[in-house]
Amino acid sequence: MTTTTKILIGLGAAAACGTGAFLAAPAIASMLGGLGLLGSASTGSAIAGLSGAALTNASLAAAGGGALAVGGGGIAAGTATIAAAGTAIGGGGALMACKG
Repeated sequence: MTTTTKILIGLGAAAACGTGAFLAAPAIASMLGGLGLLGSASTGSAIAGLSGAALTNASLAAAGGGALAVGGGGIAAGTATIAAAGTAIGGGGALMACKG
């Protein structure tokens, strides 16, 4: 396998991981929030005590640095943060798998 082929495989895998991470971000954030790892929502409620859409939105906002109303990045920033982390982890693993 040529170096170019290895690079293309790695880039393709990173792109696939990035898309998957973006789509999975709400579920990942909800899991982290439900476990009590994200603290409190901007309303002061413990995120772990929330459920459904409130849990998802509060968790994504917390991952994004807090709600827009309190100067954080909000849900969009939380989704981007989780997707970027997933891409970095997935892409790095894919590139390591191609090494050899």
